Amino acid sequence: MAKQHLDPAAGSVAGDTLEAYLQAQATEFLRALRQHRETGGTASHGNGAEETVDAARALRRSARRISGTLHTFRPLLDTDWSEGIRPELAWLSGTLAREHAYAARLDRLLGALNRLSGCSPIPAQAASESRQEKSTLTVGAAKAGALLERQLTLARTRAHSAALQALGSSRFHAVADNVAVLASEVPLSPAATTADLKPLAAAAEDRLTDAITQLPLVSAGHPYNSEALVHGLSADPAPHPQDAPWHQVRLLLRLHRYAREVLYGTEAPVDVRLLDSGQALDRHRDAAEAATAAASAARTPRIAPATAYALGVLHADQRHEVEAARFAFQRAWLRETVGTS
Repeated sequence: MAKQHLDPAAGSVAGDTLEAYLQAQATEFLRALRQHRETGGTASHGNGAEETVDAARALRRSARRISGTLHTFRPLLDTDWSEGIRPELAWLSGTLAREHAYAARLDRLLGALNRLSGCSPIPAQAASESRQEKSTLTVGAAKAGALLERQLTLARTRAHSAALQALGSSRFHAVADNVAVLASEVPLSPAATTADLKPLAAAAEDRLTDAITQLPLVSAGHPYNSEALVHGLSADPAPHPQDAPWHQVRLLLRLHRYAREVLYGTEAPVDVRLLDSGQALDRHRDAAEAATAAASAARTPRIAPATAYALGVLHADQRHEVEAARFAFQRAWLRETVGTS
């Protein structure tokens, strides 16, 4: 049986491999849902809160894998069924992710403020600031932190309420019913009886490679190229267009990883390049979203100049983190090339 996962063949073995993977993920989804319901889904303190968070994370993880697999291997699945459930799984995963994202963003921004204002060890570049700049930043940092805490805590509370409402909705129950069916029977298309999984998985890898070739990896190969910072100082409150290709690569890398899981299962060899590249792109996403949150807070009407200054420094700091993450991705992805040059 393990042999089939290591070397999926054409025909029924391909269908069996895909079916086994989707059923395993559906089972994980239902197990996480049961755990979430048993913990009440509303716990805010102690072990109950941790179990609820773990259950929500497991739900998101399974939903992403099912949705990604349906996308990559859609020619082998019933079209109407897969195209109907895939956006619903994406809706669920996104809804459940927001609360955690706001909490992590607040922690990141407050930690950066403490570092920049000297409440924790000061980096070399901060040590060279003029006394006036440091004084202004220290004065504004506390108020900037309080403003961010109010805004992001409110956003987190609303995201928590939205998640609870979603989990109690008829829309979610329809998703859960579909996943329950998937756990026992995968609606394969007739093509699954004669197809091979490898070309579809290879196509997912090709899409990733093509997207990476469109990235400015040459400039990203310099740790302080400032491109991410300069473009990030736009007054436009919308997400920075230059970040979008990097976010797209992150999604395509995830789809490639899931396709490898389908092909190889638990026997998949660890690809350090994929692991390190994925971590760098996660850092890129987190820093870009944190920078956007800092810029949004700086647009709050009638805030003190010192507060706006601190938020501006924080925004610039997070855009430098974006730049550093791009450099880390470039080093990780091109590691094999660099090693052989």
